[in-house]
Amino acid sequence: MLLLADGGNDVTLRWWALVVFLLAMFTDFVDGYLARRNNLITNFGKIADPIADKSLMAAALIGLAIIVELPWWVPVIILVREFGITVLRFFMIRIAVMPASRGGKIKTVLQTAAIALFLLIFPLSDVVAPVVYTILLVIAWIIMTAAIVVTIVTGVDYCVQAAKLYKDAKTGGNAQRG
Repeated sequence: MLLLADGGNDVTLRWWALVVFLLAMFTDFVDGYLARRNNLITNFGKIADPIADKSLMAAALIGLAIIVELPWWVPVIILVREFGITVLRFFMIRIAVMPASRGGKIKTVLQTAAIALFLLIFPLSDVVAPVVYTILLVIAWIIMTAAIVVTIVTGVDYCVQAAKLYKDAKTGGNAQRG
């Protein structure tokens, strides 16, 4: 809501949107770290945490598209993958729990960095020299492009892993039961 107020043109609200987004991502990181460190990882958490992450990313990406700072194809590509993998995980939970991969974590870091830069750029547009603004915009797009590529690659990888787990379970292999 902070991002959409005044069509995304209120600098103060944009700063607050950035702070809230980064704080939410930070608390997600801390939650995951504490769960792993204290061996509190649960099957529920393996499903619920990615859904919360995807919801936060979806809100930010859709918000940036609504205020025309991202073309709609960016959130569409990312969110089709994100929600497709969520559906796949729900389907696969009867066979095996598919935990987050290292690639998925890299994807999340890239998406977070790109979104944060896109949230940051507008408030800086009146403060920094045009060349600095342009450089920041180029960096944001480079990171977003990397995020899109990693999003697609990890989505394909999850599908391949799911197919292997499914095949293994159907042939009596050692799939990790959820």
